Amino acid sequence: MTPESSVVEVTLESDLKNVEVAEEITRRVAVTAGFDEDEQHRIEMAVHESMINAIWHGNKNDSSKTVWLQFQIHRDRLEIRIRDQGIGFNPNSIPDPLESDNLLNVSGRGIFLIRAFMDEFRVENTSGAGTEVTMVKRLSSGIQTKQGGTDREHESHNSTS
Repeated sequence: MTPESSVVEVTLESDLKNVEVAEEITRRVAVTAGFDEDEQHRIEMAVHESMINAIWHGNKNDSSKTVWLQFQIHRDRLEIRIRDQGIGFNPNSIPDPLESDNLLNVSGRGIFLIRAFMDEFRVENTSGAGTEVTMVKRLSSGIQTKQGGTDREHESHNSTS
């Protein structure tokens, strides 16, 4: 961890009500990191889907288990890790939700959406410690972290009229 990064970390009970808690934390972290409203929404949706997967599929909705959630804010990106206490899974074994046989399925789109919304997505099955998902969203070069005014606000100071 470098001095240029900040960390937010929380452990939540495996209860679907905590998906909203994770979303609220995500919203605040994404704003702090400097993402615009559209990107904030994409990041929230990725966390939403990952939390549901961790609680429902990983921990089997067992309230005695927890989900660990960590945000690392760097100058150029946001890294999010979510770990459940389940037995793990192979993300390559999940059917493609865009195949005609899967179009009407009510589940199976979460990882597809996460991959679409985030710049990086990794799954690591940790022996005896559950599954950890890592998602990365980079700040585009045009977005600055919240540090004051914009160039447009200061434009008039540069003119000579």
